[in-house]
Formats: sequence, structure tokens, C-alpha cells
Amino acid sequence: MSLGGPALAQPSSLAASGLISDPEGARIVNDPSRIPRQFREAPMLAERVRAGILPLVDQRVPAEPLVLQPLQAIGRYGGTWRGAFNGPGDGENGNRINASDMMMSWDMVGAVEVPSVARAWEVSADGRRTTLHLRRGMHWSDGSPFTADDFVFWFEDLYQNPAIVRAPMPEMQVDGRPGRVIKIDEATIAFEFDAPNFLVVEQLGAQAGLGGQSYRQSGGLTYGGYAPAAYLRQFLPRYSSEEEVNRRARAAGYENWLQYLHFIKDWQLNPALPTLGPWRTVSPINTQIWVMERNPYYWMVDTEGNQLPYIDRVSLTLAENMEVINLRAASGAFDYQARHLQLANLPVLLANRERGNYRININLATYGADLALHLNTSYTADAEIAKWLSNVDFRRALSLGIDRDQLNETFWLGLGTPGSVVVAESSPENPGPEWRQRWATLDVARANQMLDRIGLARRDSAGYRLRTDNGQRLVLEVLAVQALQPYPRQLEMIAQQLRAIGIFLDVKETERTLAYTRVQNNQHHIFPWSNSGSEKLFLVPAYVLPVDPINSANGPAYAEWFASNGARGRRPEDPLIVRAQELYRSAAGLPEAERNLAAQEIWRIAVDQVWSIGVVGVSPGSFGVQLTSNRLGNVPRRSCIANHCRTPNSAYPQQWYFR
Repeated sequence: MSLGGPALAQPSSLAASGLISDPEGARIVNDPSRIPRQFREAPMLAERVRAGILPLVDQRVPAEPLVLQPLQAIGRYGGTWRGAFNGPGDGENGNRINASDMMMSWDMVGAVEVPSVARAWEVSADGRRTTLHLRRGMHWSDGSPFTADDFVFWFEDLYQNPAIVRAPMPEMQVDGRPGRVIKIDEATIAFEFDAPNFLVVEQLGAQAGLGGQSYRQSGGLTYGGYAPAAYLRQFLPRYSSEEEVNRRARAAGYENWLQYLHFIKDWQLNPALPTLGPWRTVSPINTQIWVMERNPYYWMVDTEGNQLPYIDRVSLTLAENMEVINLRAASGAFDYQARHLQLANLPVLLANRERGNYRININLATYGADLALHLNTSYTADAEIAKWLSNVDFRRALSLGIDRDQLNETFWLGLGTPGSVVVAESSPENPGPEWRQRWATLDVARANQMLDRIGLARRDSAGYRLRTDNGQRLVLEVLAVQALQPYPRQLEMIAQQLRAIGIFLDVKETERTLAYTRVQNNQHHIFPWSNSGSEKLFLVPAYVLPVDPINSANGPAYAEWFASNGARGRRPEDPLIVRAQELYRSAAGLPEAERNLAAQEIWRIAVDQVWSIGVVGVSPGSFGVQLTSNRLGNVPRRSCIANHCRTPNSAYPQQWYFR
């Protein structure tokens, strides 16, 4: 099957196509009179109860469950949700459908925070304490109690151990001073700070360091805000001895206890790890088929008392590249898939709807760049390359050399918005419409003049500019991952475009885990990715300015310096980076209106300094093409696709079912 096909002519044709619906979704029930008093369960769990493997469902559902009104109908139990992923580094496919393990979630449009693991919360008048009320009687997936002790254990035994957590989270600091986790009682926990922190309540329900186990406790990370204490204590030296935990690690094939711990606490790799999400791993992510099975202790029910989720299993099949995923999607091989479906393939996906027995819907995003070239301003391994990556006129010239309209027509069907990385104009954080085009329109003549003026006038016989230290060709290396966008193909087009200004891009298609390892180790020149999440800048700032040592590809050494309060990493030489970091740090103590003004100033600095080159965004490009099997019920035709919504978490996949 070919993935070629005619493009939709204009954005207006998309609006008139019927593919974009009004937002819709399941709703949380808060009326105490509608909370069920009796519960029912999936047949596969009932069999385990009869066999004596599980206790009765009434003993597994908490005393204070979250009650969900399904979108269309009470569902039927059973079935396997078929989808795709593209390798061990592609954990977001599972993270997002299990993201209800955050303390809070967001409504169907991403505007209002709603309960999740926490049933309620309050922020003190001075902003220094955020108190969470947990669900009494809630359990981990292995049946052990989930209590405030799991937060204290995470904070004291994992997060504060520098052997385990190399760099502290910005979310656990205010004005450079660390916060604390305090147990009030078994079902009440508080996050306390020495200065006002009005932002933490949103960070507890978003793609942030405190964003739950499924998002932040895999891939070597130990953030998240809580962890299964009863299970993990046995792997820490504090609770036996270093000799004993090292012995256990070596017996399992690991060099030491720390290496073993990073495997043991990774829910994607270790099926024995207790979790809170609707599905738990039974076949790990480093296999051909990543399989997740229903959590028998899940804490959501529908309005008739049926324990969720309705679907028994999620089965994600490995695909070697994006082309394979899109071909399988068009053939009807998936029940639901949005991640990795590419806008350029929309005509073929539409043409095969009847044959594949699925529907296509479009969700619109507000972040600025489906494709951004994150330039490593903290790079040091090659002094010549470092000199140019840290030069603002060099970065601006690169941006002026890109033909965004050609890329938009080729890869976005003309439906994206060419421009800088700035958030959509509809956002209160946007500094003004003029910032969309700032240093983001094609101007080859000006780019060449700027590069000549800064000292890169000499070229080789092929027209490429020469290094100033040894006279060899100046080569910029790009780590391009096959992921949300066809980044390798997009960067090859950009490489051809930049020949006109004498810049040689060496595009290296790289496995995702390896690419992220190199980014975190400050070893890359350019890393192409989106800046999704930056529609709420202070929740997901990593793709805009260097503050997150895990994801800030535009300056990871500066981000580590910021996150560690100067203990590690390197202080930025550029005062504007420091200024933007200070603005970000100040945001937690500001009310919303003032936070918006701070965000606008950060956007002005980031766009003008071109730490990341925006290409095309404000589109349905990365998550917006949604394929849903006609057999699947309760799936919204349109819902929030922002990162703080942990798409599709706000669409509540727990209440999806097979008709």
C-alpha cells in the first residue's frame, strides 16, 4: 500500500471536512448520592476471585473511588486494544494511557484541573503549603495499601539520595530553596515550601517532575512524587546493608544495587513493580509486543459501580519505523492510535476508512512547533562548534535559511503554521502576533550576510563554509529520531535548504534512547523535536529554555546548573539565559496574571535569541490525527491534545470499550 496521495488543498478544507468536532468527554461525578454502593468486576478478575487469587471486588475498590460518567454508554468488559510503538525509548505510548496516576488531571479541553489520585486539595493563602487528600482504602496493583507513607518514602529514600537522583527537580524548589513532603495522616500529604509556590498544584497534574509514577519513574528517572515503599525498600541499603543489596543485584545480573534499582522501579520493564494506573505491564517494553493488563485494584468505577477499565489488555506492537506504523494503521491493524500518525498520510488514512473499519478525527494543538531544532548552547566538546552554537547571529542566520512554506506543504499538507516556537496567539502567555515571524521567514540573502559578517565568509569548492580553526568544512551534526514526526526526512529537506547559505548539516538517524542519552550528556549539536507542552510554559518549560536537565536539549549543562542551584553543570555565559531562568524560577510565587506576563517576557527572549528554531506548528501535526476503530465505544471525537492533558488521558481510555 502506498502512503502517497493528494494533499488537502487549504486549511479551510480541513475545517469543512467534518473531521473536527466540538470537544467532548466523560465526566467525573461529584454528587455523593450518585456514588455506587455495590461494585462489579471484569470476568477475568471474577475468575481469580473464585480461585482464591484475589479478594472480593468490594475489598479492592477504595472507600472513596473516583466515579466516572462514561461519554456515551456503560461499557462492556473485555478485549485487547491494539496499537503500536517504535522501540524501548517510546514509553510515552504507555505513560499517557496510564497517566491517571497523577494527583490531578485536566478536563476535556485542558482548562480546569480535576481530581485523580487525589480526591481533593487546597493551597494555603500564603502559597507555601499544598495539601492533598488521598482516597482512603486505595491499593497498589499488588494489593498493598497506597498511603502517605509512599510519598514520604519517595522523598526521603529516593529523591533525597544523591546516588539515585543526580539533579533535583525545579518543581521541588522555590527561589532555589528545596521543598518538603510532610505526612499529615495516612491519607493526607502536604508539599511545603519556604516561599510561596502557587504553581505546584498544577505541576502535580501535568507533564512535570511531580507528574506521577508512569511518567517520571522509567528510563532511569526517579521523580514522580511517590513510589511503592513496601516493595522498593528491600532493594535499598538503608533497610538491610549495601553488601546484601549488591549481592541481590549481582544475582540478578547487575553490577550493583543502584543499577538494579533503576530496573526494579521502572514500571515499563519490571512487571512485578506495583503501579496505580489502569493497566500494568505484563510483557515489558524491550520486547516485540509491549503488553499491559488491567490493574485488579484500580480505583475508578463507572456510575453503575463497574470497576474500570473496561478493556482487559493493551497490546502495542513494535514497528521499525513510522512508515510501518502508518501502513498498519491504514490497513485497520489498530483499535486506537494517534501518536505517530503523520499528517502527510491523512489522505491515505481517509481513503482506507471503510476497508479498515475505522474513523479519523482531527484534534488541534496550540503549542508553537511540531518541529523545532533545539540548538545546544552549552555544547563544549568541540570549541569551534561551541563558538557558533552559542552565537546568536549564527542561530538567527540558520533560522532565516529555512523555507518553512516548503516544509509545511510537504509534511503538513499546508495545514500547519510556519514560524517561530512561540505559543499560539490564543494563549494568554503569547507576547503578540509579531513574534510568530521573528527570525522565522526565509531570507537567504540576509542569512548569508550575517554569516559572512561574523567570520564565516570562507567556503570550500562545494560552497560550504569553513571552520575558522583548521580550515576544514564546518559540519553540524543533527540527531534525528523516528518519532512523532518524520524528523530524519524533514531534516534532510532542511539540510538541502541550508546549502544556499553554505551550512552543512550531517543528519544522523538515531535510536531514541541513544539520542536522549547523548542529549542528557551534553554531547549533541542539534536535536530536532517538538515543543509540545509549552502551551503552558511553566508546566513544561524544557523545550523552551534550559531548566530541565532531562529534556532541555537547547542547553543541558545550563539546565543542570539551574536545577542543582549551581552544584553541577555550568553557569550560562549569556545573561539572557540567566534572565529567562530567573523569570521561570519566580513564576511559582506569582498569581496567574503576573505569571502570564513573565511567560510573555520569556517567549520574547527565547524567540529573539533563537535557542530553538521553530519550523511549523500550531497544527494537528504530532498528536492530532486520531484513528479509532468503529468497534470501540466512548472515544471522544475531539479532546485536549496538550501535554499537560497527557493525551489521551483526558479522554479517559479507562471507559473505552469494545461494542
